[in-house]
Amino acid sequence: MTIIIPKDYHAQKALENNRVICLTETEAERMDIRALRIGILNIMPEAQSYEFLLLNPLGRTVLQIIPVWIKLRSHTYNSSNRGHLERLYHYFDEVQSKTPLDGMIITGAPVEKMEYKDVRYWPEIEEILNACRTEIPKTMGICWGGLALANMLGIEKENYDEKMFGVFETFNLNPTHEITGGLDDVFWLPQSRHAGISDKTMESARDQGLVNLLAYSENIGYPIFESFDKRFIMNLGHFEYEAERLIEEMKRDSGSPDVKPPLNIDLQKPLNRWRGQRNEFFSQFVRCCYELAQTGN
Repeated sequence: MTIIIPKDYHAQKALENNRVICLTETEAERMDIRALRIGILNIMPEAQSYEFLLLNPLGRTVLQIIPVWIKLRSHTYNSSNRGHLERLYHYFDEVQSKTPLDGMIITGAPVEKMEYKDVRYWPEIEEILNACRTEIPKTMGICWGGLALANMLGIEKENYDEKMFGVFETFNLNPTHEITGGLDDVFWLPQSRHAGISDKTMESARDQGLVNLLAYSENIGYPIFESFDKRFIMNLGHFEYEAERLIEEMKRDSGSPDVKPPLNIDLQKPLNRWRGQRNEFFSQFVRCCYELAQTGN
């Protein structure tokens, strides 16, 4: 339950208030424990405010985690603090050339409606994901990050006329799976996206041996799946979100005609019904990274 953070990290108090143990690199070195290096390609708006949402569940595992924040050369990061990015974030190739990562997380990005080729930083993302496929044991894609991983497998997305927004009951399709097996048979999963993959496309990809389908909802389709070789796991939802985040996004997008209020959540008193599932999902992802690092796969 330990996250290794820089000295005076802005979210330290919030993490400790959530019972996550925070150590500086110097303190961690004294313990002489081999910490897992998890790369996080963070392309969410206001990048620094999103960090806590990932560190909170990652810090609840039994292993020490070094989050290695990755930035893109071709992204402008207009909404993020430039000084913060300069202090904490690194370029992927520089990280891999020094100490290779044990796992990787690709976050969402507000570009779901765009064609991949029209996203300014897509060529750099594509290069990184190709490297992940061969150099990193396990890569998780969240929301658009999951769609990007699916695209690397040849699975096309489709845009929605109305944003998929809210919290949805989802069925666990594989209760013995190494990552999703510990989730309840039916669980709640937040969604906040303008694009996805049709059931027909997902089932065709399964039949072609491209993916294993891990979760399903009649309302949102197949939100969790993995590549057949298990190196990529894609979650089109947002386990990492707090309930209040959905309300904040509703207020932010209130003028958009294609964004309705989020479903299945009390707008006045939003409650988190997925926290335990979130912790299990991220914990098992980290465990897989650890086991693969131990075996050298």
